[in-house]
Amino acid sequence: MKRFPFAFLLVSGLLLASAAFSQGGSQGGQPSGAAAYFGSLPSLVDQDGRPVQLYADLMKGKVVVIDAIFTTCQGACPVMSRNFAKIQDWLGDRLGKEAYLISISVDPVTDTPAKLKEYASHFNARPGWYFLTGKPDDVAQVLKKLGQYTEKPDDHLNLFLVGNDVTGLWKKAFGLADAAQLLPIVDSVLKDQGQEPAKGTG
Repeated sequence: MKRFPFAFLLVSGLLLASAAFSQGGSQGGQPSGAAAYFGSLPSLVDQDGRPVQLYADLMKGKVVVIDAIFTTCQGACPVMSRNFAKIQDWLGDRLGKEAYLISISVDPVTDTPAKLKEYASHFNARPGWYFLTGKPDDVAQVLKKLGQYTEKPDDHLNLFLVGNDVTGLWKKAFGLADAAQLLPIVDSVLKDQGQEPAKGTG
């Protein structure tokens, strides 16, 4: 099946988007694909106060599930974080090895690492689930690159971005959906083998 960048389709009531980043290595010594797209972003800080490069530290060679949340949210964020917790349980030992969960704050002024660490404890977040914040301008750059930027925290998108850096496949899913609908999407990205080789005509 041929992949088309950002081809949108509706499956089981969920809005999905698939995108294939070229993983053809580098050209002229320059990174290509996801490395080029995400590699120049500024560092953020995780819930333990450690600096983190989104691509080099968390995405390279991995499957990631990314969402945008803020700790004082009383509506969608707790629902999405509970879904992340269910994905975490489903991943089991693969979390932190094959796959990372990444929650990025859309309210970095309020959401200090300590606040995010406390928030993470409410969902029994294990190693491999990262909660990121940082300088407002740095966070804004990252969120814009992910298509998740909003000027008002309450206006953030309720989407999960699910990506496989090795094969270049990315999907979007509605983060408020039932976990039973979300897990097959994550599974499909984990199991993706890349583009099928072209078949001969003879």
